[in-house]
Amino acid sequence: MRIFLQTPHSGDKPPRYYHLFLQEDLLGGWSLVKEWGFQGASGRVQREHFETRDEAIDALITSRDTQIQRGYRVMFFQGDEAPR
Repeated sequence: MRIFLQTPHSGDKPPRYYHLFLQEDLLGGWSLVKEWGFQGASGRVQREHFETRDEAIDALITSRDTQIQRGYRVMFFQGDEAPR
C-alpha cells in the first residue's frame, strides 16, 4: 500500500510532501516507511517495523490522518484496498 500526500502550493515556497508505504520483510514482518520534505529536494526517511500487516496498515492510516489534520491532501493512493 502506498499513499502520497502534499500541501497546497503557497507563495514562493515549494509544496511539502509526505509519502507513506508498506514493505514486507524477508521474515514475514512489515515495515511502514515514511518519507517527507519539500518537493524537489531530498527528504527524511523513517522506518517502523510491525509483526503483522494489520498493525502496519493501522499505523499507516493513523499517520495519514495525522498529516491530513496538518493540512496535507492525498494526491495518490495505490494498494489492495481503499483506505479507511
